Amino acid sequence: MERLRAAKPPLLDVLAGALLWGLMMTASATAALYLRNRFETSHLAELALLYFFGGLFAWPFMLPLARFFAWQRPLETRFAAFFACLTIGTILMTAFLFSMDYRIFYSRWHAPFGSVIWIFEFIFTGANAVYQFSVLGVRLFLPFGLICLLATSFALAKRMR
Repeated sequence: MERLRAAKPPLLDVLAGALLWGLMMTASATAALYLRNRFETSHLAELALLYFFGGLFAWPFMLPLARFFAWQRPLETRFAAFFACLTIGTILMTAFLFSMDYRIFYSRWHAPFGSVIWIFEFIFTGANAVYQFSVLGVRLFLPFGLICLLATSFALAKRMR
């Protein structure tokens, strides 16, 4: 029970951290796009928003989970908990948002809502989007997202006792 209480972060940490994490993920994606092709894309604003909201929405779920795993552990374990939770959560949330955008685009050609065919189309469109994101989208977290992740995980691990 005490572990659950310790896992609950202060509201300011959740709100400010989510905003900062979203901004860091946006900066990472835009910097990676600049380094790869000097912003030669017509979807720069959409990609920046996708990575911002991926980080923004992942933070409130992953921070308490990481704090739960890190409670009363050595510094290295706390660092690993924050590192793993933020990595997995941010990638999954961003992939989910990408798959929902993908789904909205392709929904005009899909069967009516609730039908068996629609269910298959929903599942396989989502799976295809997540696969496409894992191949193409995760690269935009590197190298700057990794630096942000290392620094943030270390700061959170040091801060939590």
